[in-house]
Amino acid sequence: MSEEQPQRTALLVMGCPKVPVQTSLVLYLAHRMKKAGIRTIIAGTPSARQLIRVADPDGHYTMEMKDLDATIASLSQGELTVTDSYVFVHNDAGVSYAATIQFLTENPVTVIIFGEEAEQISLEITFSCKIIAESATHNPMSLKNKLEEAAPWDA
Repeated sequence: MSEEQPQRTALLVMGCPKVPVQTSLVLYLAHRMKKAGIRTIIAGTPSARQLIRVADPDGHYTMEMKDLDATIASLSQGELTVTDSYVFVHNDAGVSYAATIQFLTENPVTVIIFGEEAEQISLEITFSCKIIAESATHNPMSLKNKLEEAAPWDA
């Protein structure tokens, strides 16, 4: 008899939604994860979550959404465990969130860096993680293509 593998749970972390590509990339990744049967939790700031709710009012692409600070608290208290984490970063606060998520989980963290200062921000990452970076601000296609190459939903 074979042992069943536990269901994968992916955490998608969104900070400030100042850069437009974040919302579309989160929805895209959530869609691909959902299609692959991976439980997906989107954690973000209130305004970032509102953008997702408006873009996907019927929940076609999203499964669960949670407050970012409450999610970090749940991770630190052991109330939530995830198998994969994807942190969307375009500023120093995003780097801090990524470091926090990496510290609180024992599983791989992928940092998706975008915005005009993507290259500089990627140099600030001093912890173990996978980095996908592109200076995209309005057009998400270059980062979408890099996500397709990485295909985390197939891992």
